[in-house]
Amino acid sequence: MFTGIVERTGEITDVSETEDGRRLTVAASGLDDLHHGQSISVSGVCLTVEAFDPEGGWFEVFLAAETVEKTYLGELGVEDAVNVERALPADGRFDGHVVQGHVDTTATVEAIEQVGEDWRYTFSLPESVSQYVVSKGSIAVDGISLTVAERDEGRFEVAIIPATREITTLSEKSVGDPVHLEVDVVAKYVERMTQGYQ
Repeated sequence: MFTGIVERTGEITDVSETEDGRRLTVAASGLDDLHHGQSISVSGVCLTVEAFDPEGGWFEVFLAAETVEKTYLGELGVEDAVNVERALPADGRFDGHVVQGHVDTTATVEAIEQVGEDWRYTFSLPESVSQYVVSKGSIAVDGISLTVAERDEGRFEVAIIPATREITTLSEKSVGDPVHLEVDVVAKYVERMTQGYQ
């Protein structure tokens, strides 16, 4: 489980294709407690650490064919930036919201506007997940825990403070770029529990 509080950005330094999927090497300093088999969020996608070098500051993950198909990680190449968050330790501080790293869908950046020191990002909202997104609710965008500021038909907006923009890949996003969306899992449970009462 993750919280959507991105620790740092990493940079893809190597990509290798196989018959079964894709392997990425990500350079990300300061992750000195990684180990084989550990879960790690890469731009909101929960992956498993296969190899790592704490001194060299890199780790390696494998993308199964389904992950390549359902996310945009299959389109990334060397020098592309990704958001990195290690799994939440049992005794860790719980900021953000419950993020599983199970991407629901991809969306696109519709607009970016600077408002004073803050930023306003607008993303498309696919119909397949629109029922789970509400104004002032939580959503994970590329693994970043965000609050929905406004929601309209087919799109939603979030307000981004400078610190969030600087520490994540949002500063490198442009209109038209893809993002991963993971809706609040609590909304899914509520829907499931109330289906029989509709």
